Amino acid sequence: MAAYLPPGWPTGVHPPGSEGFERTAVAWLLDVVPPDYRLHGVLQRHPVALATLARRHLAACVEGARQGYRTARTELGGVLPASGVDAVLAAYRSEGNRLVTAARAADLVERALRGQEFTPQLHEAPAPPGQQERHDRHEQPVKQQPVKQQPVKQQQSAKHQQKQATAAPAKQRRRQAVS
Repeated sequence: MAAYLPPGWPTGVHPPGSEGFERTAVAWLLDVVPPDYRLHGVLQRHPVALATLARRHLAACVEGARQGYRTARTELGGVLPASGVDAVLAAYRSEGNRLVTAARAADLVERALRGQEFTPQLHEAPAPPGQQERHDRHEQPVKQQPVKQQPVKQQQSAKHQQKQATAAPAKQRRRQAVS
């Protein structure tokens, strides 16, 4: 039976527990951090330390990209034409998506290096045959329609409803006493 890999598992990293898992995890992690991280032997000897640094590095990069996106118009609006600012924003969006994906993958690799076993979740049930190919190619799955929420009044607890029911006659008696 093949090991389960959660959604977002990085391409090229062998499944946890398999031969070559740590080697491929280290190679992938070294590719997502600055090149100077390769100079520190401790990070290659202790993959979980490298994964921790990679996770933190990528989280900082994601935050930096978000901050840059938020401030690009103000910082660059006076020195670039509008089309240039729009192109910069598009670059931030693209790079931001890549960084978020890498950060999620680094988190999964770190958890696996720490010994966590992954199991399929209910929302990850196998797709119908026509959609399975799409999932295998790592494309976005078809979005499901959201479940319609019940109105708030219908969600009230039975205790709250009972309290309201007993309070109604008391209010009525007070009104009659005042009149």
